[in-house]
Amino acid sequence: MKRILRSRTALATAASLSLIGALAGCASTTSTDSAGSSASSGTSANSTSDNTSSYKDGTYTADGTYVSPGGQEEIAVTVTVKSNLITAVSVKSVMADSEAAEYQSRFASGISSLAVGKSLATLSVTNVAGSSLTSQGFNAALATIRSNAQA
Repeated sequence: MKRILRSRTALATAASLSLIGALAGCASTTSTDSAGSSASSGTSANSTSDNTSSYKDGTYTADGTYVSPGGQEEIAVTVTVKSNLITAVSVKSVMADSEAAEYQSRFASGISSLAVGKSLATLSVTNVAGSSLTSQGFNAALATIRSNAQA
């Protein structure tokens, strides 16, 4: 009887730890910029480990599309690159319904603080100013820009 009780206790403990780990993965993120300030509004930019790419300095524009509940949406992304770093970024709505246009506007107002100063090779955003779907279009446009800017 004690052996069964210990097995149930161990199983319950393992299940609890799994649940805690899963919930921790859902926690909001905090990003810190190079100046040390941080923001935790659910806004995040991720870096990947590929930092070996070399890009030509210049200004590049590409369109990125994504699907929202209203259908296919499109944004135009313009990025200025110097020494492999993003020095300026802008996002403009190309095709969007009224709700998507609002999210795109929020995204456009918050992307510079996340992207400027980051490596073009590693920048990937997931949620900017509450807009997660626009991030998909932005990342798609960045992929095209990376291809066009290869040295």
